[in-house]
Amino acid sequence: MPSSAEELRELLDIESIDVNLFRGRQPDTELQRVFGGQVAAQALIAAARTIDPSFSVHSLHSYFLRPGDTAVPIVYDVETLRDGRSFATRRVVARQHGRPIYLLSTSFQVFEEGLEHQDAMPEVPGPEDSLSLAEVVRSRNPEAVRTPDDEKWEREWAALDVRYVGNSSAGGVAEDPSRPARAQLWVRVAGELPDSPLDQVAAFTYASDMTLIGATLVPHDRYVGSPGMQVASLDHTIWFHRPFRADRWWLFDQHSPRAAGGRGLALAKVYSEDGTLVATVAQEGLIRQH
Repeated sequence: MPSSAEELRELLDIESIDVNLFRGRQPDTELQRVFGGQVAAQALIAAARTIDPSFSVHSLHSYFLRPGDTAVPIVYDVETLRDGRSFATRRVVARQHGRPIYLLSTSFQVFEEGLEHQDAMPEVPGPEDSLSLAEVVRSRNPEAVRTPDDEKWEREWAALDVRYVGNSSAGGVAEDPSRPARAQLWVRVAGELPDSPLDQVAAFTYASDMTLIGATLVPHDRYVGSPGMQVASLDHTIWFHRPFRADRWWLFDQHSPRAAGGRGLALAKVYSEDGTLVATVAQEGLIRQH
């Protein structure tokens, strides 16, 4: 996986190989399958490359169809569904080995002013007062000797700075018995990205797939990587409300309203540090016990 903001930017800088056809590179990784956030971000870039720059993405809806192969590039085929004066819509199919692995529908809009309201940002400790995700993983077995696998995990995710505020099981978030599955994190890209809004939203899309399934496991004393758990992203949706920078801190306020049938649904409100609700994310994931 990319180990810096620069490597993340290079990973998302896909290659144009024909009209509405693009190829995405793979990072140096020891993961067994392509990270979902990577294919979602590359597909978003592919769609945006076919849109007039006066349009900005306001929503994306996607399905993860098959595990991606980290050993070969991914081809992104973009279909133009609509080009209007205010909105434009694209569909993207990501393929490997001749088969679709991911499907994206995404909509773009020319900026306009309108009615506004938002939910208030919850009161939480700042990122400087929260544990790094590496420290949280380590705390699950504090007596264990640090291993090469620990160092490998930290290298894989070095492009992102993640600070864990807490969850509704272990504490650290406000008590709310009506919502038993909550988790809050501060996240940012660990370094500077270009000012381009597309670079920023693509990097956010990449990061947005990292922790959501974990929220669905909070009440069950499980976590991604728990023995006997099969975990995978099934679908992923983002609504972008206002421009923001992925390389500045944003709060990922996550909760899971339901888990059933081997699946868990997670929702997240995304706030910039000044309290602006800038995006909303939804994901359903496989949380199957063996």
